[in-house]
Amino acid sequence: MSDKNANATETEADGGETVSGGTGTASLDGVRSRWERVRGRESTIIALTIVGVALFPYLLARAPVISDLLQGYQELASLILVWGIFAIGFDLLLGRTGLLSFGHAALWGAGAYAAGWLSANVVQSPLVIVGIAVLFAVVLSVVLGVLSLRRGGIYFAILTLAFAQMIYYMASAPLASITGGDNGLTGVEIGPLLGSFDLGTELPSVAGTLLGTWRYAFIAAALVASVAVILRILNSPYGIVFRAIHENEQRASFVGFNVWRYKLAAFVLSGTFAGLAGALFTVHGEYVPLSSLYWTTSGEVVIMTVLGGVGTLIGPLIGAGIYLWVEYIVSGGYPFDWIGPYWHLVLGLVFVTVVVLFPQGVWGVVEDGRSWIAARLEER
Repeated sequence: MSDKNANATETEADGGETVSGGTGTASLDGVRSRWERVRGRESTIIALTIVGVALFPYLLARAPVISDLLQGYQELASLILVWGIFAIGFDLLLGRTGLLSFGHAALWGAGAYAAGWLSANVVQSPLVIVGIAVLFAVVLSVVLGVLSLRRGGIYFAILTLAFAQMIYYMASAPLASITGGDNGLTGVEIGPLLGSFDLGTELPSVAGTLLGTWRYAFIAAALVASVAVILRILNSPYGIVFRAIHENEQRASFVGFNVWRYKLAAFVLSGTFAGLAGALFTVHGEYVPLSSLYWTTSGEVVIMTVLGGVGTLIGPLIGAGIYLWVEYIVSGGYPFDWIGPYWHLVLGLVFVTVVVLFPQGVWGVVEDGRSWIAARLEER
């Protein structure tokens, strides 16, 4: 057979394209094209989230070599997930509607205190505690949202900060008999999950190797559920309107949307996840510090969100992990004992570097790298 006929046969066998490099390249192209078709689906993202939270504590605390480098531990993995829920909920407000709140500590603290008070005085079931605490945070979100959204821009941010500080000072003095004042809320007792599983005990078999404890599994389930709900919100008509408001609030109003109502909905939804994270923080630590309501807590979640990538789903989770790793590991001693006392400076340098050089955040850099690799592969 001539070279011309051979090339024609090869072209026909490949459906109109000549395969360079044999079947390996064709298989790679097929896998890549299939991945591009499914990577944005809700089911795919949820599945990847489940895999991620299942492997995370093992890699952080128990995996050979990797855990030695990271110096992590089981409870830090749980804490990162708790703050991750707080951060992705906060980004639902900042990244999707463009509203910057400096008062989310009030909602986080409300969930934490509600869960702590319930466990110390009423019921110890983690599910019941978290459920009621979230409802309390929702009510407070409605109140603060109605009051704060009367103004926009920097005035909205200052109003949320002012209300949060008012709640902080109420917890520190007038309500000290309930909140414990400066000492925080003690006497928190978290009962077994579903009446049978002690949250502090290790899971059986392979689940114990990967996840560790029932407490981590409980928090991980809450994170997966949060990601699923937020995905559904973002892909719903509400999510589309949120993006429209972020891009051009005036135009969204002109086409007939009640912008104020959608902003309130975004604030309440964001406050719901903040309350959930606060309640899980109490379940995790079995103690509620007064600092849960302080303005620095609001600042921390802003830093986590910007560090990971505003307007992304995974970015705030990554930002929470970086922030807490620096706070608890870099500041904790060997092998960082030479720089541990200056961990705030390290965190500040990381934050400034990301904001100046990579304003899209850590996850934005990852996405840019993925796009660049995909473009190079298509050129081959």
